[in-house]
Amino acid sequence: MPKLKDRTPKGEGRSAAFQLRIHPELHNQLRELTDDDNVTLSCWLKDLARRELRRRGIEPKG
Repeated sequence: MPKLKDRTPKGEGRSAAFQLRIHPELHNQLRELTDDDNVTLSCWLKDLARRELRRRGIEPKG
């Protein structure tokens, strides 16, 4: 079964890429977590960022 991807409208064209260095052991932990949830790591990180913005009283854009 394919992993779930973020289907949020991107506006005009593609959104900018964001590169992030993650320690290999942390990366493995995150991969295991996202594999269990059947979502991509990038989708999981975006969801985490949106939840943190909401927790701080900021409505995420996009």
